[in-house]
Amino acid sequence: MSLFVLEQHASLASSPMSSDGATVAEEEYLQSLFWLKEAGLAMSAANVARAMQLSAPTVHEMVGRLERDGYIERAQDKTITFTVVGMEHAERVVSRHRLIERFLTDVLKVPWDEVHEQAESLEHGMSPALEERIRAAVGDAKNCPHGHPIELGAREPGVPLADVAIGADVRVLRFENEAEDLLHYLMDAGLYPGLSGTLAAHDDDEVTLETSDGRRCAVTPSVAETVAVVADPSPPPRTALPEQLVLGKQRYGR
Repeated sequence: MSLFVLEQHASLASSPMSSDGATVAEEEYLQSLFWLKEAGLAMSAANVARAMQLSAPTVHEMVGRLERDGYIERAQDKTITFTVVGMEHAERVVSRHRLIERFLTDVLKVPWDEVHEQAESLEHGMSPALEERIRAAVGDAKNCPHGHPIELGAREPGVPLADVAIGADVRVLRFENEAEDLLHYLMDAGLYPGLSGTLAAHDDDEVTLETSDGRRCAVTPSVAETVAVVADPSPPPRTALPEQLVLGKQRYGR
């Protein structure tokens, strides 16, 4: 099945209303809220605005719509929780997105730093029949190409690479920030989920992982905040800083 066929199928099925009843815009917000929850960050309008690179009034309006449509509830302190329906819908959207990413890399051989935006354009109009065919095509794949679980609830705990001490053994789990420009940067640096090595250097300019074959992969400390790893010895558990976790400037800059 080619990417062209997938795009044609999505273009025929997609509309302002997704195949599951919510609008495409609502699905994008539900996806972002779930991502915040999964990353251990507060589900708040402020964090949604930061992650999606949108203004506070824009987010406030959509959060109100999600509440009216029964997907979320808001407490007195403005914190957001999913309703049962909202959680189920968010999980479907997120799992479908990651499934499509896996299909694009494994079957169509699209580089993993290019699939996030492609999946965004395909996920909303996908029929259940096509989804099942894609699931069959990727077999027993457990994670998306960026290390996030396709079947939700199987997320392995990790710590930010930025917190790891020099000399520690490291295995890269996932990239918390899937903005396309950042994924390009991480690929160019040589990092990918599953990569193992030793933390060789850490200063104000770079955090460097050295692999067993002597290859050195260096990223800035702010990017290292968004790379979840398992380390031995491990620093104390901590989520990445909210301001470092941006879902994409181009996608939401409209």
